[in-house]
Amino acid sequence: MDDFLKEFFPKIYRRKQESLTETDYCKYDNQLLTLFTSSLYFAGLISTFGASYVTRIYGRKGSILVGGISFFFGGVINAASVNILMLIIGRILLGAGIGFGN
Repeated sequence: MDDFLKEFFPKIYRRKQESLTETDYCKYDNQLLTLFTSSLYFAGLISTFGASYVTRIYGRKGSILVGGISFFFGGVINAASVNILMLIIGRILLGAGIGFGN
């Protein structure tokens, strides 16, 4: 966690190290971190609507295939991330993969 924070969220890492008496709610209070965390869940929720359409037209096999491809590319993008935007895009693709997989 610390290496991840150092790389992508250095302000949060510094605040975490400086404020040892604060609660975790105060240390991790950051809009960008919240966007990163919730993007997976929100993308999964929204993609289920698209998955119902794909499943109706192409069946379960098509839906699972789209979900698997989306999840794969999301993992690749997250593994190769060099900035926060790439992390968020990867998380959105992971969420879409989960939504289609369900």
